[in-house]
Amino acid sequence: MDWETVIGIETHAQLSTVSKIFSGAATRFGAAPNVQACAVDIALPGVLPVLNRGAVERAIRFGLAVGADINRRSVFARKNYFYPDLPKGYQISQYELPVVQGGSLSMSVKGGEKTVRITRAHLEEDAGKSLHEDFHGMSGIDLNRAGTPLLEIVTEPDMRSAEEAVAYARALHALVRWIGICDGNMQEGSFRCDANVSVRPRGAGALGTRCEIKNLNSFRFLEEAINYEVRRQTELIADGGKVVQETRLYDPDKRETRSMRSKEDAHDYRYFPDPDLLPLAVSTETIERIRSELPELPQAKRARYMREFELSAYDAGVLTSSREVADFYENLIRALGGGYKLASSWISVELFGALNRAGMEISQSPIGSGQLADLLTRIQNDAINGKQAKEVFDAMWNGEGDAAAIIAARGLTQISDAGELERIVDGVLAANAKSVEEYRAGKEKAFNALVGQAMKATRGKGNPARINEILKKKLTD
Repeated sequence: MDWETVIGIETHAQLSTVSKIFSGAATRFGAAPNVQACAVDIALPGVLPVLNRGAVERAIRFGLAVGADINRRSVFARKNYFYPDLPKGYQISQYELPVVQGGSLSMSVKGGEKTVRITRAHLEEDAGKSLHEDFHGMSGIDLNRAGTPLLEIVTEPDMRSAEEAVAYARALHALVRWIGICDGNMQEGSFRCDANVSVRPRGAGALGTRCEIKNLNSFRFLEEAINYEVRRQTELIADGGKVVQETRLYDPDKRETRSMRSKEDAHDYRYFPDPDLLPLAVSTETIERIRSELPELPQAKRARYMREFELSAYDAGVLTSSREVADFYENLIRALGGGYKLASSWISVELFGALNRAGMEISQSPIGSGQLADLLTRIQNDAINGKQAKEVFDAMWNGEGDAAAIIAARGLTQISDAGELERIVDGVLAANAKSVEEYRAGKEKAFNALVGQAMKATRGKGNPARINEILKKKLTD
């Protein structure tokens, strides 16, 4: 049977506030266990939660960025379940009336553009963390994360492959970082995805039984977990079995999912409005103020790069993959006074290549936008050619100085003087009569051989464009 995969994603994005959602305790990562858990976080008797305004404003910022409706009135609810690292025995979350409702996110996938509908984004507190490794048959509890502000972003089941799910997760990750609501650090748990996966016969209307794969903290694990789960479910059904609704974990060492617990439905959590928190009221003035503070969003910037700079959809997509990359590009073209395609090419090929080899982000680049502009200006002015520029770039990357110093030290100034190049070309033509004869007989490869000889004669310093121009003129005279 031909099966169709159906995927929805729930993402927990840790909001970038310095304090927790209902207390003044710090949210810094890496502190010693339990030193950032105050009386509110550990639910001592008589304590009351106080909502963090910054968390609310970040949620609204996200909603506006994805074109969602911002509910003027939303309600906090108690989500009841027992876990050792959940101090109150319930989690404060939102259910029937979330702060953000609807919206969508578009991304590039094979075959074009894909739009994923967002069901909701709601505020909630994180739980603590159970530690199993170092306690010899016991578990430790670290409540530093308890009360950390989260925005849970839930999609409709719109994705049909692991590749689409990863494309969505990457686009969402880029967006929350772009608008400054989450640092996106997956290793520290700031951005975690749960994948709801089911299969159904292609063309069927009803959804299959879904399994939720929890806490996927890398794009690679997300893809591997979904692909494994799809195989597991289709093979199970083909063998006459039935998929059971459950929560599963992904084991990256074995590259397989395994059962964690039966999957709860909403009624199992016994949601009810939290009596300690008033409904959240958001004014139109607050929404419009936050809207006015939003930066130009990735999709709008991508369209502008294509329209104003005449970049391809692919190049514009690469340059808007993160806000840091877009800022680097705009600083570079500002320093160059243009050179849109030249700047795009050097960022995409040379700079990204060096960053990937070094395992670095663009913010860590040893070559800043100003230094790269200085190098590219010399290409524009015919001071050096492309091959020489790559040599200079490598030297700059290795800390050998700026472009001017490296060019002077290595004697890399390009020969662009027409008279000097003409004398060199004349010598090449005289010494390669056979290639001249072959070119005039219609063999195009002979021309490339002559160009190569001319470049060799200049020790690679000749201006290739001018050598081509002079050669063609002399060969057609």
